[in-house]
Amino acid sequence: MRGERVSCSKPNQEKAFSAPGGVSLVVPQPNINATVAQNILLSVEYSCRGVATIEWKHVSSWGTTKIVEWKSGNYVNISTVYKDRVTTFENGSIELLNVGMRDAGYYFITVTEEHGSNTYGTIIVNVYEIIYEDLHFVAVLFAFLAAVSAILICFMWLCNKSLHLFQKTTTHKLTASTTEEIELETIEC
Repeated sequence: MRGERVSCSKPNQEKAFSAPGGVSLVVPQPNINATVAQNILLSVEYSCRGVATIEWKHVSSWGTTKIVEWKSGNYVNISTVYKDRVTTFENGSIELLNVGMRDAGYYFITVTEEHGSNTYGTIIVNVYEIIYEDLHFVAVLFAFLAAVSAILICFMWLCNKSLHLFQKTTTHKLTASTTEEIELETIEC
């Protein structure tokens, strides 16, 4: 960063940038970790003597994308890619809604004073997926075991019913044959 003074008040926490022309920029959180579908605030605070133009860009392995540009108190020009996902704030901060894996990367802010002096800031955003694989495996295993146990219970019920039916028919046949033998014996006498 040419012609800029960088001072850190806390190690790897807050970074202050200022240009010789009087534009200063504070980035309180230069590293942000987020999970997919989370909203994140890219927080900055700038000060300058005149009207400033703020521009945010996103640089990642997929390329460079201009997110938004606006003049303090005037128009806001949001890129079509970020149209429904960005909220701007007067202090220069932006909020990204519903972040995805493609939102990981470097976010560059440029604050330009109307007299031409400018300063830059950078925020690194890491986006992580929530790993549901272990939970998914357990849920699938539980469903599989429940289905197998339901099938086994039905099979045992069918076997039990079949056994009772078999026993009834066997008992009925035995009773009938015993009655016939008794009748035969009585007749022979």
